[in-house]
Amino acid sequence: MTTSNYSKAFTQLDKKPVKKAKYIKHNKPKERSCGVALRSCRRCGRNRGHIQKYGLGLCRQCFRETAKKLGFKKYI
Repeated sequence: MTTSNYSKAFTQLDKKPVKKAKYIKHNKPKERSCGVALRSCRRCGRNRGHIQKYGLGLCRQCFRETAKKLGFKKYI
C-alpha cells in the first residue's frame, strides 16, 4: 500500500491490526543517537545552525536576537 496521506492509510488498516503494526514498524521515523536531527533549538525548533556551547541550545538566529539579554557583549 502506497499513499502520501498517512491518516487515510490508518483508516484503511484499522480493520487489519497485524498489517497496521507492520506498517508502523517499517514507516516510523528512525531513532537517532547522533547527528543534526537529534538537537533542535529550544526557542524555535530549528535543527540547523545549532549552538550548544555554554549549554545554550539555541540556533544562530535566536542567539543573535537574545545575545544581549544573555549577557554577551560581542556577538557579531
